[in-house]
Amino acid sequence: MTVNLEVAEGVGTIRLDRPPMNALDVATQDRLRELAEEVSVREDVRAVVVYGGEKVFAAGADIKEMQAMDHAAMVSRSKGLQDSFTAVARIPKPVVAAVTGYALGGGCELALCADIRIAGERAKLGQPEILLGLIPGAGGTQRLSRLVGPAKAKDLIFTGRQVKAPEALQMGLVDRVVPDEEVYAQAAAWAAQLAAGPAMALRAAKESVDVGLETDIDTGLAVERNWFAGLFATEDRATGMRSFVEEGPGKAKFR
Repeated sequence: MTVNLEVAEGVGTIRLDRPPMNALDVATQDRLRELAEEVSVREDVRAVVVYGGEKVFAAGADIKEMQAMDHAAMVSRSKGLQDSFTAVARIPKPVVAAVTGYALGGGCELALCADIRIAGERAKLGQPEILLGLIPGAGGTQRLSRLVGPAKAKDLIFTGRQVKAPEALQMGLVDRVVPDEEVYAQAAAWAAQLAAGPAMALRAAKESVDVGLETDIDTGLAVERNWFAGLFATEDRATGMRSFVEEGPGKAKFR
């Protein structure tokens, strides 16, 4: 398999495994969608890490495979490409991208689907599709502009340039830069912390933020309001409030 899933103590690691550069061919894209859908419904997975290994996250699409496609073939395939990445973005649980080495093109677009991105000091990110006479096709024009703003997104997309980790951090493309050898450990630690949290409240928080960004504020507030009230029906809410009253903040143990 070009993408594998490992689960330990509530954390599911979706691991790209297509050496040497984790090129995202059609089979890898489809497998990615399958595993994203699997972790979305598995009760033993409470948080997710997307990881490409110690040397590279993903250097982009499989260009040789794409070169053989004509217009009709890509019209047929482009929705499947986007659906694979959207499946990751819609995992209703906290997701962190552990970015080592290159995250270019489709690799950068995959990282954009996570809730946060932890990058190694030598990581390089970018959307170089323009150098092929193309534009990003797996969400890059949409998710990148929403994350860093339209001007910075256009700079990266128009030029195709690669940004090193410090600049990526400065522009908000990644959220934390750590030594390369610590990338996965820190991503897993972040995921493990949230895996011990209130699952339904985390799902509510993620959906409220994500839906709110895609709509007007009144609709976003309605989503937030409905989730907020609905959480009063959960055991985790009762546990959290009881623990706060009896023991103080931050000591609740959620099931």
